[in-house]
Amino acid sequence: MSKAEGQPGPGGLPYRAGAGVVLVNAEGLVFAGRRIDSPTDRPAAWQMPQGGIDKGETPREAALRELVEETGVAADLVTVEAETADWVTYDLPPELLGKVWKGKYCGQKQKWFLLRFHGTDADVQIETEHPEFAEWRWMPAGDLAAGIVPFKRAIYDQVLGEFAARLTAG
Repeated sequence: MSKAEGQPGPGGLPYRAGAGVVLVNAEGLVFAGRRIDSPTDRPAAWQMPQGGIDKGETPREAALRELVEETGVAADLVTVEAETADWVTYDLPPELLGKVWKGKYCGQKQKWFLLRFHGTDADVQIETEHPEFAEWRWMPAGDLAAGIVPFKRAIYDQVLGEFAARLTAG
């Protein structure tokens, strides 16, 4: 049993169920967005689209919804190529515990999906109803973890490692 399955995490709090998207283009590059709430006096916090799973929603449905909500990319412009074999988890650092998600969760357990993008850069519209990203770019998968907030780096390494054989030009 993984720590996300029925066992509380730090502080006795549960994990929030979430879904993540590894959006890869025809050149084998991965979408990364700079969080809109990233402080300008620190290195930028980049991430791939991700978010919570709503009640009654499957992880795959949540991933496709998050894709649209955060990137403006319509689901008909992607092919779902793979998903992580298991849930992956991260714990919030102590300074965020009790503050993020109204203090209800200690971190997230996530299912990640590899989506092949068939559109053009013009199809990416981060100026959504509730924007998450201030800017975006296509990055080599190997460069992505360096720009991720430290507490999420291990899951990014795990997810990108699991999808490594598919992160090529398609």
